[in-house]
Amino acid sequence: MCAKQDDADVPPHHGAGTEQDTGGADAFEVDEEVQHALDRLTLLINAAEALSSTLEVDQGLRRLCRTLIPGLADWCVVDLLDDHGRLRRLVVEHRDADVTSPGLDEGLLPPVEGSAASVARALLGVGPVLLTDFPPPRDEDDPLRLREKELFERLAADTAVVAPLRARRQVLGVLTLARTRREARLTEDALSLVEDLAHRVALAVDNARLHAEAQHTAERLQRSLLPELPTDGPLEVAARYRPASATARVGGDWYDAFVLPDGAMTLIIGDIAGHDLRAAVMMSQTRNMLRGIACDRKEPPGKILARLDAAHHILYPHQTLTCIYALVERLGADEPWLLHYAVAGHPAPLLVTHDGETRFLTGGRSVMLGVEPEVHRPAASDTLPPNSTVLLYTDGLVERREEDLDRGLARLRQHAAALAREPLTTFCDEILEGMAGGGSDDVALIAVRTAPPHAGPAVARP
Repeated sequence: MCAKQDDADVPPHHGAGTEQDTGGADAFEVDEEVQHALDRLTLLINAAEALSSTLEVDQGLRRLCRTLIPGLADWCVVDLLDDHGRLRRLVVEHRDADVTSPGLDEGLLPPVEGSAASVARALLGVGPVLLTDFPPPRDEDDPLRLREKELFERLAADTAVVAPLRARRQVLGVLTLARTRREARLTEDALSLVEDLAHRVALAVDNARLHAEAQHTAERLQRSLLPELPTDGPLEVAARYRPASATARVGGDWYDAFVLPDGAMTLIIGDIAGHDLRAAVMMSQTRNMLRGIACDRKEPPGKILARLDAAHHILYPHQTLTCIYALVERLGADEPWLLHYAVAGHPAPLLVTHDGETRFLTGGRSVMLGVEPEVHRPAASDTLPPNSTVLLYTDGLVERREEDLDRGLARLRQHAAALAREPLTTFCDEILEGMAGGGSDDVALIAVRTAPPHAGPAVARP
């Protein structure tokens, strides 16, 4: 009986089933939490990839907003402070592309000072803040609040989160995320995720600005190292320099032109190996060293390059460079212009006549500088027709990874022939734009144009 009584006290079989169901519910909740964490991690990874895919702030932020829609928000807005402290709306992205218009929604915003707008509060470091209602502004003299209210109404915001973009103890802008559907409202649970996103966005914006500032400084340094060209005399000279688009915007390309005491015009183009600050500094030192040798020795171009190579080998061993040293002169007003030149591993000069005939000047060639300091450096001479143009350039003008060098040289001849009668400044501008538009290397070029017959004073032979 006792045994039967014990059996009677045993819970029925369905009770054990209830415990299993409870365990299944717990497992379901765990799975749901794990999935939620994975979704959050995936969103952050996608956001990081969008931000790191480019150093252009506008493009990176637009890609970011597109990764957040529609998973986290129905529309997304990013406002940034510019260098003058003004708030500018850079990106407005909506799940329905027809709802927004860059000309209408993006651009400079009204002043922030004294405004009660949520973005103004976020710029003070408040947030992220969840907005569940959007009351009309109390002060009609608050244009920023009116602009914000108009955006929320036109894009039908049901809930929104406004978060400051804070990096290095300063607020750079504001990130706004909004939902338009009541069944998918933003809640307090989203604030930590948005805060994490805002921090990543702020770091990306700050890094992009630092990179742009470094690029600007480096380019200013590079251009400050380039010389002023001579403007007097019968020869017209023009030059251009374009920094590399995919580097720190400094490099070893340089040009130079000056008139020697005997009246001969010196033309120089060169390229130090490397694309960094060291290459730019070495370029400046090499240019000044070549200037000193040319002015002191007054020798033919081959010997000048040989002296430069010997000095360069002592000062900068194991550093290579290419260079062209040329002299343009004539014996008298009735005599033709002569080009004396030596080429050390550099692309050949291009001669363009007034009628559009082109040919490369292939004489006076030797190996690049910094390889064999004892090598013989030959020179060559060519007669320049009246109104002709000689173009010296660095390899970035004609070299492309996706094409053979001969194609680049052929394109250069075609462009130059079509521009033969254009003013020299236009000639250089169009050559640079047509040839170096998509290049990844820095480019320098210098061009000289001879005068018509009987123009200008006689120039003595060096």
